[in-house]
Amino acid sequence: MHRKIPFSDTLTIGLMLFALFFGAGNLVFPAMLGQNAGDHYWQANLGFLITGVGLPLLGTLSLGFSGTKNLLALTSRVHPWFAFCYTTLLYLTIGPLFAMPRTGSVSYEIGIKPFIGTEHGPLGLAVFTVLFFGVTLLFSINPARMVDIVGKILTPILIACIALLAIATVATPLGEPQEPTAGYASQAFFNGFQEGYLTMDALAAFVFGIIVINAIQAKGVTARKSILFICFQAALTAAAMLAVIYTSLTYIGASSVAAFGLLSNGGEVLNLVASHYFGAFGGFVLGIIVLLACLTTSIGLTASCSSYFHKLIPGMSYQSICIVLSVVSALLANIGLKQLIHFSVPVLTLLYPLAIVLILLTFLHDWFKGKRTVYGVSLLLTFLVSLVDVLADTPLRIEQLHDLFNRNMPLYNIGLGWLIPACAGALIGLLLPQRQKERSSPHP
Repeated sequence: MHRKIPFSDTLTIGLMLFALFFGAGNLVFPAMLGQNAGDHYWQANLGFLITGVGLPLLGTLSLGFSGTKNLLALTSRVHPWFAFCYTTLLYLTIGPLFAMPRTGSVSYEIGIKPFIGTEHGPLGLAVFTVLFFGVTLLFSINPARMVDIVGKILTPILIACIALLAIATVATPLGEPQEPTAGYASQAFFNGFQEGYLTMDALAAFVFGIIVINAIQAKGVTARKSILFICFQAALTAAAMLAVIYTSLTYIGASSVAAFGLLSNGGEVLNLVASHYFGAFGGFVLGIIVLLACLTTSIGLTASCSSYFHKLIPGMSYQSICIVLSVVSALLANIGLKQLIHFSVPVLTLLYPLAIVLILLTFLHDWFKGKRTVYGVSLLLTFLVSLVDVLADTPLRIEQLHDLFNRNMPLYNIGLGWLIPACAGALIGLLLPQRQKERSSPHP
């Protein structure tokens, strides 16, 4: 029996998913992308939408499509050791090491610091992060209420504030988009594509997908096809909203150059734009947008990461892990936004290609009958190329191999060198003989 739920419930889940995705980077990165892309902002925005909207949509659907209960089960299709290492690193990245601290840092830098000045220095940030992650802890300690709290209360306020700023910009533009900066004149699309990595949403999609499926099942839906259909509706709702807002923010950034010149970060762009249209009230509106966007994402990440680590360490209660993650995130948030982004870039450059390949192979799983060699060889080649790319900017740089790839491997110079090796690896894995143990066991 295929149980249906009212569309209002599906919409609430979609609004919750949008709010979970729409965090700190989702505000500042599109605005800065527009500034750099100038009159090439449409191409840059298209690339950003692929990695910032399309991949999260597919990632959210991949769990429902696969029929697996969580990311650990999904990645176990490759190998148990890969599943443990990749899943744990992903949760640490979108959790206490990078994404969660970033929500606190961005909230302070854009939503609080302009009102209290710089004289308070580290003390102001320290006090704010304790309060911010204290509120996060209170909401995430009871994840059963998260759908209603985030979907019905926080998200509508967030959307209304963003719409207010976007409508003002479209109604009375700041100016015409200017010439693109270096790199964006010829590579606007690919630069936008890679900028989408920084949102971390394709990684978070694996995690938020579990929340969506659990929310659907909590409504009494158990049939796999029904879960997948409702999940698709909710994810499409969130994706459509993200696409409209990203495009608006990219346009805001592109049109702001004529009025304010090239700025150092997206937060500064939004601050000046908000103040231009609404004066002091504009700063207040922007502060509300940032605080709500970061808070909803922080709540979702804390709840998801705590659930995962509770499964790994059943001796620790879910509530205790929530406390630990909140404390660690508060401490790391105090190292500063610039440092957090700097440290996260190489990790994302390594994890994102693996996530993209894993998502695509998940949808092709039945076609190649779930052969582990397809997953294994494709992901191995993806990892090796990405690793060389990541190490290129470190003291561990593999000079000869990096130069060889740069000269001979298509797309390597724009950060997509892993694409062709991933496809070749899948074909090689398809041609390799299947192990006897795999042939005798059913595929998940």
